[in-house]
Formats: sequence, C-alpha cells, structure tokens
Amino acid sequence: MSTPSLSGGAGAFSGFTRLCKGLAVVLIGGHIVVQFLPQAVNYLALIPARFRLSLDFASVFNFGLAFVLWPVIEQSVYGVVVSTLGLLFIGKLLEPVWGSREFLKFIFIVNFLTSICTFITAIALYYITMNENYLYLPLSGFHGVLSGFLVGIKQIIPDQELPLLKIKSKWLPSLSLLLSIAISFWTAQSATYLPILIFGTYLSWIYLRYWQRKPETKLKGDPSDDFAFSTFFPEFLRPVIDPVASIFHRMLCGRFDASSESQGYTLGGTTLPGSDPIEASRRRERGARALEERLAAERLGAAQGTEESGRDATESV
Repeated sequence: MSTPSLSGGAGAFSGFTRLCKGLAVVLIGGHIVVQFLPQAVNYLALIPARFRLSLDFASVFNFGLAFVLWPVIEQSVYGVVVSTLGLLFIGKLLEPVWGSREFLKFIFIVNFLTSICTFITAIALYYITMNENYLYLPLSGFHGVLSGFLVGIKQIIPDQELPLLKIKSKWLPSLSLLLSIAISFWTAQSATYLPILIFGTYLSWIYLRYWQRKPETKLKGDPSDDFAFSTFFPEFLRPVIDPVASIFHRMLCGRFDASSESQGYTLGGTTLPGSDPIEASRRRERGARALEERLAAERLGAAQGTEESGRDATESV
C-alpha cells in the first residue's frame, strides 16, 4: 500500500466531515457572540476569580456554564480562523479512523481535563506570585484540542512527511509547543494560551496512551514504543526523559499496568505475542488506508468536475 499524502491537491478543501462542519459553526458562532456582546466573555470564558466555594445555584450554574463552554469561545479573529481550519482539516483525517463517537469523546475529555488543570494552574500561579491578573484572565479557546489533534496525527501517521516542510508529522506536537513557548517570551498574555496548549498536548497523549478503548480488541491505550512520552523529544534527550517519564507513569497509571497485564500485555516489560504493538501497527495501517481512500475520492471528484466543465465548454462551442 502506498503511503498517503497529507496534501490533497485540488481536493484538499473538500471532504470535511459533517461533525467537523457542525463544530466549526459552533466556534464561529461563539466568536460572533463575544464580538457583538463583549460582556458575554465574563460569563462564557473561564475566569478563576468567579469561582466561589458556595453552594448557591447562581454561582454554581454560572461557573459550570463557563467550565463547559470556554473551549468553543474564541475571542480573536486569528484564534477562530486557526481553530476552524485546524478542526476541519485535521478532523477529516482523524474522524474516519476513530469514528464520530470516539472523535467527539476525545474532544470532550481533553477539554474537560484541560479545564481542570488550567484552572488549578491559574490559582497556583496567583498564590506563588500574588499577582491578581492570573485570577481575572478570561481563559478560552479551542487550541487545547487542536494540540491534542496533533498528538492524534503523531499516533496514526507518524512517518508521513508534511509537504514543502519535509518534516515528519510525529514532530508536529513538539514543534507546536516549542514555537508557542518561544512566542510567549514576547507576548504579555502568554498565560491565556500556553498552559492550555501544554495541558492539551499532555492530556491527549495520556488519553490515547492509556484510556482510548479499541472496540475490535477490547483493550485500552497504545503502549507501543513509537508512542512513548520520550518520542516527543529529540533522540539524544530520551535517556534523560525516560526515567522521569517512568516516575510519572507509576504515579498516574499504576492501575493501568495491572489491568493491562490481566488483559494480555504489559507496559514495563516484554509485550506478549499478538498484543498491542501489532494493534498499533494495524491502527497506523487503518489511518493510512482511510487517508488513501479519502484522497482517491477527492481526486476522482476533481477529475469528474474537470471533465464536466470541459464537456460544457465543447457543447457551448
């Protein structure tokens, strides 16, 4: 099977899934709301200072509403354009492989966990620096999920090269974070997006590595060496990263090891025959096959459109 390309030529701007189109409408709608009603940001964005340790219905409802809606509220034109295009173009690669239900589940879980971690980080930064700005920054945006999508691309088609740049797709999450960290040194509002990007990347890897269920095998996660945490870093750093990652692995995912061993494979030791490395390879093959089929359909549609236009021109002559 030939290796698919990430560039679809003339068909690159077609083939978007219905779910991604619907989510894109939600993103654009959220941006329009905050543009015409700027005060809505105070209710739809995640503002840590609005949290109150009280049980009155109004406080709980307002904070809960913001906790759910803040990922789809883009406050800038640049943000809504990048988020919408990223959702459409990356979504049409991931959704056919994962399925619509799993795709939506991934978005929900990554958003929810990123919300919790970003909120805790803002509170912690306030107590460390005693800077009240961390409590009143309106946190919102879809970029946490976009960074998670890049992790999904890394998992499914890690060796696919990007057109023009000649960079393998497995480096997309790392390069995105590196660029964001570099930009943060020259921007005053880095606290509004950098934690979201970092948590979105790491938590999406946690989900795909340990929690994502495979209906065909009834196993969870992807414990293959090609998707280890150290693969986000250059090879010369991996001997340093692996011991640190193993500590967090034991802290966060100790139960997963036991359940994985009972289901047929282990993470710390040798993997049993027929277990998850084969499943990881099959996942990549499914991803490549889905991409190839989609690109072939797009090329066929473009060719048919060209033939019809040529036929119309001949008839008019």
